[in-house]
Amino acid sequence: MSGRLESFGRVFPGQGRVLTPDAAIALLESGRAEPGSLLGYGNGRSYGDSCLNAGGALVDMRSANRILAFDPETGILTAEAGVFLSDIIAHVARHGYFPPVVPGTQNVTLGGAIANDVHGKNHHRRGSFGAHVLSLSLLRSDGRTYVCSADCHPGLFRATIAGMGLTGLILKATMRLMRVGSPHVVQTVRPFRRLSEYFDMAEDADARNEYAVAWIDQLAAGDAAGRGLLLAGNHAEGAEGADHDTAPSRLSVPVQPPFTVLNRSFLRLFNAAYRWSNGWRREPERVPAKSFFFPLDSVAHWNRLYGPGGLFQHQSVIPEAAARDAVPALLSTARARGQGSFLTVLKRFGDRPSPGMLSFPRPGYTLTLDFPNRGLSTRLMLAELDRIAIEAGGAVNPYKDARMSAHVFEASFPQWRALDEHRDPAFVSDFWRRTALTLSGEARAIAAE
Repeated sequence: MSGRLESFGRVFPGQGRVLTPDAAIALLESGRAEPGSLLGYGNGRSYGDSCLNAGGALVDMRSANRILAFDPETGILTAEAGVFLSDIIAHVARHGYFPPVVPGTQNVTLGGAIANDVHGKNHHRRGSFGAHVLSLSLLRSDGRTYVCSADCHPGLFRATIAGMGLTGLILKATMRLMRVGSPHVVQTVRPFRRLSEYFDMAEDADARNEYAVAWIDQLAAGDAAGRGLLLAGNHAEGAEGADHDTAPSRLSVPVQPPFTVLNRSFLRLFNAAYRWSNGWRREPERVPAKSFFFPLDSVAHWNRLYGPGGLFQHQSVIPEAAARDAVPALLSTARARGQGSFLTVLKRFGDRPSPGMLSFPRPGYTLTLDFPNRGLSTRLMLAELDRIAIEAGGAVNPYKDARMSAHVFEASFPQWRALDEHRDPAFVSDFWRRTALTLSGEARAIAAE
């Protein structure tokens, strides 16, 4: 199959060794797949190298995109792994359903959402995506297809949720959707002048609303440091506007500029405009699902704005007891290093446990920052952010990462060996080589001494 596949951060070269689902299925069923030769690929919305396999081939699952069954009485849906979240939403919206968990883009596949156990603006209510998966079909290199659930092959089920595609090829999945009055959301916006105000209102916002997320003006300093907007919402009632907009983005970045346009001057203007345009909306307002959940989907290829170097995203989770100190430290560190984040988002995770062995969400606050790749200076700053998060007892998100060290990964996920025990030998990613397999090599060297 021709074409090159890349991750959303565009830090790494595109990968040209690509297989169709049918070709990969035939190879796996024959039992001839070589070690480390495969990795399933959804729509490349992971920011780093967890969706890449430079030493082998990627299986482009986007053509396996059928919705196989949906019961409007129970809200149970079965679909192939390559179906887009946007197509699921459009299919079930007219029946009064919505996915219980959605990430910041609807342009992800069902298999990708499971493999990363994505979270949304309502973790405090619904947990992560995998909590709503009832079963999945997984093809492994022994030629067998395993139907996995909490009761059947439960270890493989838990390893596949948040398993980053390493346990085999997800063929299809069954999940339970959430009944809603409308996919649209009644949104409220509350400005805050500093982070302490946000922390004071965050728990109450979670208790009152299905969804809550804060936008932070990361470049604001001095008395304005930590200012932002708390956006909260609940699904609207009534069937009006029950259809979901799946039209292609009207705006697009058609070509990559030769340099990043997201410099500090631009970001200051953008932050001021965003805060002004949204900060006056004190009364609840009904907004389309697309603008509340997926605002960046309105501009196709917006990641090209970061220029030829691509972008790094850093997402960490900080325990609640440490968040009031660690979150400001993360923001001020980036600011002091002269690095501006285009999109800075702060959310509160609840205490609902995630089903996956390597699920990222855990109780506390999660901060997400985006930075243009300026080479060594950006990498050094990101390593400092890692240090702050780990010393606070937190973790760094692997499917948003492109450069964390193996030891940061282990500190974030000390249980990683449980996943490696379930990893299919034919499946590996560049991320897993860079982190877990590096640690495995160190462990073998120590044992040999």
